[in-house]
Amino acid sequence: MIEYAKLTSGVLWYTTDFFHKEGFMQMMPVILSPITDPLGPDPGSTVIKTGEIEYLGQMLSLTQSMILHKQLAVKAGMEKLFIISPNVRLEHPKRKDSGKHLFEFSQVDFEIAHARQDMVFDLMERFLSGLMDYMKEKHGTELAALHRTLPSLAGPFPRYTTHELEAKYGPDWENQASRAHSTPFWALCHTREFYDKSDPADPGHFLNYDLIYPEGFGEALSGAEREHEYGIIMEKIERHKLDKRRYGAYLERAQTGLLPSAGGGFGVERLVRYVSGAKHVGEVQLFPRVPGVQVDV
Repeated sequence: MIEYAKLTSGVLWYTTDFFHKEGFMQMMPVILSPITDPLGPDPGSTVIKTGEIEYLGQMLSLTQSMILHKQLAVKAGMEKLFIISPNVRLEHPKRKDSGKHLFEFSQVDFEIAHARQDMVFDLMERFLSGLMDYMKEKHGTELAALHRTLPSLAGPFPRYTTHELEAKYGPDWENQASRAHSTPFWALCHTREFYDKSDPADPGHFLNYDLIYPEGFGEALSGAEREHEYGIIMEKIERHKLDKRRYGAYLERAQTGLLPSAGGGFGVERLVRYVSGAKHVGEVQLFPRVPGVQVDV
């Protein structure tokens, strides 16, 4: 439907304008690299393999997310940056009916040097609040055609730890908690990738977070404060038995010092799904890339 394309265009326009006005530099995406986000160890990941191609005898990975490159860009002097980046995550076919998974999508990735998680929360709460107003003003015709009424949002959004959410909703808390809320909320402290910072004040806990859409739309954003000390990064890679050779260029630069930073990434299609009220995220893509579904064009 053309309404989804128009809403996507509006979301992209607002997003780019918002981050530029916030003083961010826009960075071009990296599509192929010897290094990419391992998406692990993350017990919630269902990516079955990393896409790779061979070029001139070198194996290059398709970008799964820009996190490692964001850290290196911050080190290079881009202290506030954002990218609208294609991501390829070859999801298990069982994700076909989740409503929120694609195996190719676009993600808005951002990173801020020396930031703490509260800065990210404030940024995203202002972003979403402003986006709701913008879309209602500029795209009321498309929203009406889709019978979608957008809420007015204002921060601060509720915050919970994953431990609190699991205690209330069980181990698969995300869907139930999302349906139980009428406003987005933050879920804090996830066990996952080596680059998410461990909480030095609370061993076994993490300074990371997800933003969850309400109404059953589920995860919106994933982010964290970052591990930047080489010794801790190496200890985590070895503890989780990750292949150090896959991160050689990243680790060489980390050895000479990374800057503390925090950031996140949110899927464009998932955001348009929330804005439009679409049942499945594949509906908002003109050329859908749904796990377990053959691609025809």
